[in-house]
Amino acid sequence: MILYLDTSSLVKLYVEEEGSEEVRRQIAGATVVATSAIAYVEARAAFARKRREGGLSEEEYGHMSDGFGQEWGAFLAIGVSEAIVSLAGDLAERHDLRGFDAIHLASALALRDRTQSSVVFSCADGRLRAAAQAEGLDIPD
Repeated sequence: MILYLDTSSLVKLYVEEEGSEEVRRQIAGATVVATSAIAYVEARAAFARKRREGGLSEEEYGHMSDGFGQEWGAFLAIGVSEAIVSLAGDLAERHDLRGFDAIHLASALALRDRTQSSVVFSCADGRLRAAAQAEGLDIPD
């Protein structure tokens, strides 16, 4: 199974929060775990925000950031091409999505089309989840 993680799901691997166990379960059943290249920046920004807001100590932040950097190469990172940007614009309008959410959805759709395989789309946002389902992606139970 190909599993696509948007940034909200990716961060759950590093920050213990509601849904973290579910994302780990999804990954255990996947043969490939993919995300957009933008998730790297989004995740690092989320970790830094957690630190600034007092949710992580400097030591915890350092371990999390280092671990994430070392593990990043294990993810199939989908580059942000002109085709993905164009599709993301269409998806943003069609489903009333935020910009980076639309890029994640476009990336997952491009992956599905490129591999001719089903892609399971994991995210925490209800609107993005509904859009992914409407576009024919599989959604975890």
